[in-house]
Amino acid sequence: MCGIAGFSQFHSSIGNIDTLKNMGQAIYHRGPDAGAEYIDEHIGLSHRRLAIIDLTDAGIQPMQSYDEQYVIAFNGEIYNFLEIRAELAAKGYPFKTHTDTEVILALYHYEGTELLKKINGMFAFALWDKQKQQLFIARDRIGKKPLYYYLDQRQPNKDIVFASELKALLTIKDIPQEIRVDAVYDFFAYQYIPDPKTIYQNIHKLEPGHYLTVNKEGINKHQYWDISFTKTIDDSEQNLKKQVQDLISHCTEQRMISDVPLGAFLSGGVDSSGIVALMAKTAKKNNAEPITTCSIGFDDEKFDETKFAKIVAEQYHTNHHELTVHQDVANSLEHIVSFFDEPFADPSLVPTFFVSQLAREKVTVAIAGDGGDEVFAGYEKYSIDHIENKLRNKIPKVLRKKFFPSLAKTLSHINISACQKASSLLNSLSVEPAMGFYITNSFIKDATWLALVNDETAAALNDYHPSKITTDFYHQCDGQDHLSRILYTDMKTYLPGDILVKVDRMSMANSLEVRAPLLDHRLIEFAATIPSKFKFNTAKNKPEKKYLLKEAFKDYLPDDILYRKKMGFSVPLASWLRNELRAITEERLLNRDNGLCRFFKKEQIAKLWQEHKSEQKDHATVLWSMLMFQMWWDKYMSNNSTATTEIKE
Repeated sequence: MCGIAGFSQFHSSIGNIDTLKNMGQAIYHRGPDAGAEYIDEHIGLSHRRLAIIDLTDAGIQPMQSYDEQYVIAFNGEIYNFLEIRAELAAKGYPFKTHTDTEVILALYHYEGTELLKKINGMFAFALWDKQKQQLFIARDRIGKKPLYYYLDQRQPNKDIVFASELKALLTIKDIPQEIRVDAVYDFFAYQYIPDPKTIYQNIHKLEPGHYLTVNKEGINKHQYWDISFTKTIDDSEQNLKKQVQDLISHCTEQRMISDVPLGAFLSGGVDSSGIVALMAKTAKKNNAEPITTCSIGFDDEKFDETKFAKIVAEQYHTNHHELTVHQDVANSLEHIVSFFDEPFADPSLVPTFFVSQLAREKVTVAIAGDGGDEVFAGYEKYSIDHIENKLRNKIPKVLRKKFFPSLAKTLSHINISACQKASSLLNSLSVEPAMGFYITNSFIKDATWLALVNDETAAALNDYHPSKITTDFYHQCDGQDHLSRILYTDMKTYLPGDILVKVDRMSMANSLEVRAPLLDHRLIEFAATIPSKFKFNTAKNKPEKKYLLKEAFKDYLPDDILYRKKMGFSVPLASWLRNELRAITEERLLNRDNGLCRFFKKEQIAKLWQEHKSEQKDHATVLWSMLMFQMWWDKYMSNNSTATTEIKE
C-alpha cells in the first residue's frame, strides 16, 4: 500500500525532480517506509512506499522492468500475483524481486493494457512504456484505491498531472483551485462528491474500472469492467449458499498473505464478524497465531457495539483490543478532517480514524468487512425502499402526482417528527422509484437547500440537481428488477464515493493497509447473478436483508450476531454538535467571512444552528455537513484569494 504521483510533459514543462519530491512529501503518510522518483524527457513519477510484500530494497519504486523498457509507480495489492508470477516465470520472464509490483510489469510485457482483465486486487498505478512513449494509468474495478488527475482544458494538447490524493496535485502552483458549484450541491446531497467530479474545476477522479492512456497525441479514457445483472442463476438456495461460502473463504485466505503483522476490524456486525471467523479458521489450519482484532466503542450505549464484538472475539479466541471514543472528538477533529482534501461528511470517518489508529499500534494490515451491505442488500434503506415501493404500487399514479407534493409541503411546516417523516415519504411516493430512492436517501431536502442558497449560487446552478447522478446510474443498470438497479447505483456511487474514500483516507492517515474480501470482483460478479429474492428475502412476514450472506455465515456465527438489529458504524451526531463540538461548530459556522457564506445566506445558517442548539429541531446532518465543508475550506482554501466559484457543464 502506497502513494503515487506524477505528470506527463509532452507539450509543456510541468516540473522537475524537486516537483516530484514535493508531491511525494505531500502524501508521505501513505508510505513512510521509502520514497523515490523517476524522471525523463516526457514523464515524471513519484512513489511513497508502505512495505507489505518483499520488505527488501528491491521493492522500492518507481520500479523498472528487467530490460528497462517499462517503469511503474503502483499503489495497492494484487492478490493473485503468486499464480501469475508462476505462469510468467514458466514463460521465461526473469523476475528480480518477489513483489506484486514486478508482476504487473511482467504481465504488461505479455498482455499490454489487457493485463487489467487478469489481475485481482485493489490498485491505482501509472506505467510508462518507453517504447510506445505512452503512459498507462489504471484504477481497480471497485475503486478501493484513489486516483486524481488534472487536465488543463485551456491547452489544445493536454498534459496530465496525477496523484493518489488531491493534496499532492495542489503542491503545483500552476493548478488553479476553481470551485465547482454543482459539486458543492452534490456534497450537501450525498455527503461526498461522486466520481468523476471533485470540488475543483479541471481536477477529476478516475472512475473505478477505468484506465487512461496518455501520449503525445492526447489522452483517452477507457472502461474495462462493469457489473452486469443480466444473467440470473437458477439454482437451489443450498447450492448458492455453498458457492458464496467457498468464494468468501478463498477471498479471505488470499488477503491474509503478508510479510508484516496482520489483523482485522471487528465491529460486531455480520460482515466483519464473518470475516474474522474465516480468518480464525485459516489461521488454525496454518497453525498461525491468534487473529488480532480491534473495535471502537462510544459512551452512548445506542451507538456502542463493543459487547457484540466481544462475543465474536471470545468465540474465536482473538487477540482483542478496544478503544472508547470520549472527548477525543473535539481535540482530534481538525486533524482527522485534514486528510480529506475535498469536502467529506460521513460522520463515521471519526470512529474509522480511531479504529485505524488502534489497529496500527498492533498491525500493518487490517482486513475489514466492507462491501457486504452493497453486494448482498444489507442496509436499512433497502427495507425502507421496499415499503415505499409497495405503497407506490398500491396508490394510483395520478393521485400520487397530483395531491402528494402539496400535502408533503403542508406537513413539512409542522415541527413534529412524525409529520416531517410523513412529508418525506409523500415526496418520495409522488415520483418514480429511481427519484424516490434519491429523495429518501439524500442528506438535504430541496426546501432546506433553497432556503440556504444565495442568489449567486442559485443562478450559477441554473437547473442542475444532484438527483441526476442517482437516476442516471439506476437507468444505466442492465438488471430488470428494482433491487438490482439500486444495488448497482450504490456500488457506483455510495461505495466508491463514500465508504471506500473514508476507509482509504483514515487507514492511510495511520499508514495502515485495509483489505476487503467481500469486495473481490469475482464475488461481486457472482452475487449479481443471484436472484434478488435470496439477497432481500420477502418470503417471510418481515423481509430479511442480506439473507444469503447470513445463511453463508450461519455455520460460523451465533444468532445474537446474525439477527440483531443493524447499528452501522454510527456516531451520536446530534449530541456531539450540542455538546462536545458546540464551541467549534459555532465558531466555524457563524464567525467566518469566507467558505460557506460564499454559497449560503448567513442568516439562514444561524437560524438552523439556533433551532438545533435549542432542540427545537434536529438539523444535525446538514449542520455537520456545513461544519465539514467549512473545516475543509479553512484548511485548503482560506489562503487562496484567487479561488473562483463556477459551474462546469
